[in-house]
Amino acid sequence: MRHDKQVLVFDADDTLWENNVRFERATELFLDLVVPPAASREAAQAELNRIEAANARTLGYGSKVFQRSMGECFELLHQRSLVPQEAARLAELAASVTSAEVELIPGVADTLAALADRHHLMLLTKGDTAEQQAKVDASGLAGHFESVHIVAEKNLATYRQLIDQHGLLPGQTWMIGNSPKSDILPARGAGLNAVFIPNPHTWVLDHAELDPADTGVLHLDAFAELGEHF
Repeated sequence: MRHDKQVLVFDADDTLWENNVRFERATELFLDLVVPPAASREAAQAELNRIEAANARTLGYGSKVFQRSMGECFELLHQRSLVPQEAARLAELAASVTSAEVELIPGVADTLAALADRHHLMLLTKGDTAEQQAKVDASGLAGHFESVHIVAEKNLATYRQLIDQHGLLPGQTWMIGNSPKSDILPARGAGLNAVFIPNPHTWVLDHAELDPADTGVLHLDAFAELGEHF
C-alpha cells in the first residue's frame, strides 16, 4: 500500500548510480602494483582498508583521498618513498574513478520521475563537493529533487541538521540508500524511516549490521520496487 505524500531522501553513490565498482577496479590495479613485497594480496587489501578508514575520518572521501591512501599504503608496504613514475601511476588510478559519464542503476530514472509526482524528493550525498556535484549534473536527475545536499559525512548530526533545516517530520520521512553505516543506521537514530536497497559493490567501510526486527526499515531488492511502496 502506498503512503500518502512523504519526504523521500535519496543517497546517490551506489543507490542512484554505480560508483564503488570504479574504486574496486582501480584497487585491483593498485594491488597488482603493490603486492610483490607484501605477504599477500589480502594483506595489502586489509592495509589499504585500514588506511582509508583512518583518512576518511580526517580527510573525507573522493579521488584525492583515495590517491593519498594508495600512496601511504605503497610506502608502508615497500618501506620507501614513491618515485615519480610510481606517484604518476597512482594519480592515474585515482583519476580513473572520476568520469564525466554516470552509469544509472536500472530503474532509477523512471522510478524517480514517478515518485516526484507523488512525494517530496531530496538528495543527500557525502564526498568531495566538486566531484559529487559533477556526478549530480551528469546524471540528469537533479530536476527531480527539491534540494540537493553534499556533506562531508553522513552521521547522526547530519540527519538531525537536515531535519531541523527543512522542518521535516521524521515519521513521514524516509532515507533511501545502500549503505547500512551511513544511510540506514544514523537515519534511524535520528528517528527517520529508512529503505535499504543493497548494492553488491557497496564499499566495505560502509558495511554494518542491521537489526532484522527493526520495522522502521523497509528492505528492497531493486530500486524500481520503490514505486510499489510509495
